[in-house]
Amino acid sequence: MRILLADDHPVVRSGLRALLGTIEGFEVVGEAADGEAAVRETQLLRPDLVLMDVRMPGLGGVDATRRIRAVAPDTAVLVLTMYDDDATVLTAMQAGARGYLLKGAEQDEIVGAIRAVVMGQAIFGPGIAGRVLDYFAAPPAPTAQPFPQLTAREREILDLLASGLRTAAIAQRMCLSPKTVSNHLTNVFAKLEVADRTEAILQAREGGLGQDRPGRAR
Repeated sequence: MRILLADDHPVVRSGLRALLGTIEGFEVVGEAADGEAAVRETQLLRPDLVLMDVRMPGLGGVDATRRIRAVAPDTAVLVLTMYDDDATVLTAMQAGARGYLLKGAEQDEIVGAIRAVVMGQAIFGPGIAGRVLDYFAAPPAPTAQPFPQLTAREREILDLLASGLRTAAIAQRMCLSPKTVSNHLTNVFAKLEVADRTEAILQAREGGLGQDRPGRAR
């Protein structure tokens, strides 16, 4: 396994090189002291894995990971850092890192994580894995309703209007009088600041209303 070390601390790189040099089947093929160098060396050397720090001068590890995944998709990235806040962990994983360990991890843990990540597995250090699972297990945030200035009934009427129904059909669908529907539409037009039903329909459809209804013109 050909490995590139990306860390702005020479002592850290030296320690990792010494550690990995004792493991059969591992070869450190290069080093980088910042994100730009990590991307450049990855393109030149095509390592199997980049052992990446997060905070480095200039281009940081997260942005470097994103670029590496774009220019060298066969190269895996394993983050090794001292930062364990949720935002950093999640942005690193979203950028394409396959694993996330904290500095201070045991040697066997680092070696095992390298092997696993190169084989395509996702690896997280103790404490981080639970938080990542909790994040993805959490229910999604409720989607904001379009046109929050409208009441629920006004939004429903606008939705039906955008689907292609006329006032009488909307009234029949909602069990209201046509005059009541017309009054609601007048309020909708005022709140949306549109001049007529055509403008209201265009704005409603841009906001996602009137979709996939039988009455809508195709």
